[in-house]
Amino acid sequence: MVEHKSKKETILIFLSLFILLLYLSPLFILGEHAHIRVHDNLDSNLAWYRVLTNSGQLFGSIEAVIPQIINGLPRNAFSTELSGLVLLYSFFPTMTAYTLSQAITRVIAFIGMYLLLKKHFLKEEKWVLIRAGTALTFALTPFWPSGMLSTLGMPLALWAFLNIRQGEREWKNVAVLTLLPLYSSFVLGFFFFLTVMFIFWLCDVLRGKGWNLPFFLSIAYMTVIYFIVEYRLFHSFLFSTVPNSRDEYFHARLSLWRVIRLTFKNFVLGHNHVMTVHGLIILPVTLLALYLIIWKKRWKEERPFVVLFVINFILSAWYAFWFYKGWLPLTEQFHFLDTFNFARFHFLRPLVIYIGFALGLKILSDHLHQKWKQLITVFIIAQIILLGTFNDEIVYHNKPTVKEFYSEELFNQIKQHIDLPVEDYRVASIGIHPAIAQYNGFYTLDTYNNFYPLTYKYDFRRIIKKELDKNKTIRTYFDEWGGRCYLFTSELGKHYMFKKNSKKRLKNLELQIDPFKEMGGRYIFSAIPIDNAIENKLELDQIFDSEQSAWKIYLYKVI
Repeated sequence: MVEHKSKKETILIFLSLFILLLYLSPLFILGEHAHIRVHDNLDSNLAWYRVLTNSGQLFGSIEAVIPQIINGLPRNAFSTELSGLVLLYSFFPTMTAYTLSQAITRVIAFIGMYLLLKKHFLKEEKWVLIRAGTALTFALTPFWPSGMLSTLGMPLALWAFLNIRQGEREWKNVAVLTLLPLYSSFVLGFFFFLTVMFIFWLCDVLRGKGWNLPFFLSIAYMTVIYFIVEYRLFHSFLFSTVPNSRDEYFHARLSLWRVIRLTFKNFVLGHNHVMTVHGLIILPVTLLALYLIIWKKRWKEERPFVVLFVINFILSAWYAFWFYKGWLPLTEQFHFLDTFNFARFHFLRPLVIYIGFALGLKILSDHLHQKWKQLITVFIIAQIILLGTFNDEIVYHNKPTVKEFYSEELFNQIKQHIDLPVEDYRVASIGIHPAIAQYNGFYTLDTYNNFYPLTYKYDFRRIIKKELDKNKTIRTYFDEWGGRCYLFTSELGKHYMFKKNSKKRLKNLELQIDPFKEMGGRYIFSAIPIDNAIENKLELDQIFDSEQSAWKIYLYKVI
């Protein structure tokens, strides 16, 4: 019997890995012709990795700058050279690195969740289907690509921490805590995870379970590893005295009613950067399991599930209340509450939701009539199919492919037409993301970055002042955040992807070209025609088009 179940486990694991490979197959087959996420991906991170690699400053000093962006973007605005993802992009072409990263992340996510459930939650062999099904669905979630294992690595980390907490002294636990920081982000996941681990340890102490120094030291050890890996980030946050764009980020603006609405919206739908796709299948499963617990009064027996359900809701409430305007007096007194996004405790929700899913399925299996137990398999298969529909190739099929987005052939034509060394002039874009020009080696005055000098933001604002004055939405977006330092226009608003079949035209553009020239600006890449170009001291130099590009570029030269 044991041999049979061991064989079943092996079959389910290999089947799960095959489904993962199938899910990833469009990336392997299509390469740069694949469709992938644009927001916080093609429009930023993938271009950043290329710029960093080509800058010669991958291992630059703390004070180094990247001349290609905004006349000298601090090197520390980019990821650490100790990041496995950064090294992947430095060794491989963009889509090869992207595909490898997706595969690495999803396989480790599967292994981590499977080990966690098997060792600490669903130990008996009869739960092998639930273990494998939950691990697979967790690994198929549409995570934010540059987040790497920041959320999907949490099950593996929790597995190691719980092993250590229980007195296990094995090298594999230390290896996990050492290696995970090399392929994840502290501020985009593990700061919050480690904070919760510390609270967990503290609760053990207060409940009289002893100091458990190995557990505490393991938390401290992983934190120290992150300090070493992300030394640039910590230096910028703790020691830099130069004001940056994040100093003008204001988050506390929602009324109480909007906060309550956001709580339930997040609880049911999740968040774009940590998509869990749990509303249709997993949420009903967990609610049904909760109903059975209440009906049969099994609070004690199913305590882990109940605790996770409560934590899940608290995380959604915390996320929403972080934007409550009642925080304003505190944010004015303690500036770091604005510069650091503490709302990201909700990044723990994928971990919590999918462990809850596994425990919910177990509860249903325990308490449903025998003839209904086949529903367990149905729920798992339904969630797998649902997640399959969230594959990038399906979700983004109407967006440009990677090749069409970056349009290297088209921008090489522009480069040849200008016929000057790219470092001798600066460009900016209208109607397309500046990351496209950056990816193609142009030196840009506009950018999208996590932070950059506040003085530059003020200088750049002079160029678009009249446009901001005409449109409150883009004015607030730029002034109270400013991560996108774009040539905003009142007519286009927050739209940056006008493909070559667009009929849109700019009719009343009002740019201040003199500051643009002072900063080195000589050309504007516009995805749409500018009818009043002459009034803005611009002249149409040439129009560029290519079958392999999503864009038609109107090259305007400063008069």
